[in-house]
Amino acid sequence: MSPAKKPAAKSSAPKKAKPAVKKADKGAKKAVKKEAAKKPEPTKKEAVTKEQPTLFDPSPKRAGAAKKPEAKVSSIRIRLSAFDHVVLDEAAAKIVDTAERSGAVVHGPIPLPTKIRKFTVNRSTFVHKDARDQFEMRTHRRLIDLTETTFKTIESLQNLSLPSGVDIEIKMG
Repeated sequence: MSPAKKPAAKSSAPKKAKPAVKKADKGAKKAVKKEAAKKPEPTKKEAVTKEQPTLFDPSPKRAGAAKKPEAKVSSIRIRLSAFDHVVLDEAAAKIVDTAERSGAVVHGPIPLPTKIRKFTVNRSTFVHKDARDQFEMRTHRRLIDLTETTFKTIESLQNLSLPSGVDIEIKMG
C-alpha cells in the first residue's frame, strides 16, 4: 500500500479536555458569587444618588419619559346599513382598513339579517282586484366591532369619506 492510502490510526486516549473546562467554569462562577456576597450593601444616601439621573444624563429612563401612552377607549360598535350590498361592502372594507392601520383590533364585518319590506299595489284603480304588483325594498346590514381603540383610531374614522347611501350608527362603550 502506498502511504497516502493508509487507514487512520485510532487513538485510544479518552478526551478529558471538555470536562476539565466545565469544572473550571463552575469554580469561576462560585468565586464571582463569593465576591458579590462580600460587598457591603450601599447606604440609603448612596442608593438615592445612584438612582436619580442628572440633567445631562442621556439614560433611557429620561428619554422614555417624554412619550405618554395613548388613552384607550374600550370599544366601538359600528352598524352599517344600505340598500345596495356592493356599496355597503366597500364602506365596510374602508372602515376595517383604517381601523387596522391605527392599531385597533377588528371583529367583522359581520353580516346581519337583511330586512325585506314588501309592498303590494293594485295595477288598476278600480275594478281589477286580481291584477297586482309587488315591490320589495331590501336593507342590507353589517356590524363591525373595534376593541383596543385609541384616540388616533377615532380621529382617522372621523376623517374617512364613505360612499353615499350608507347609513352609519356608532356606539362607544
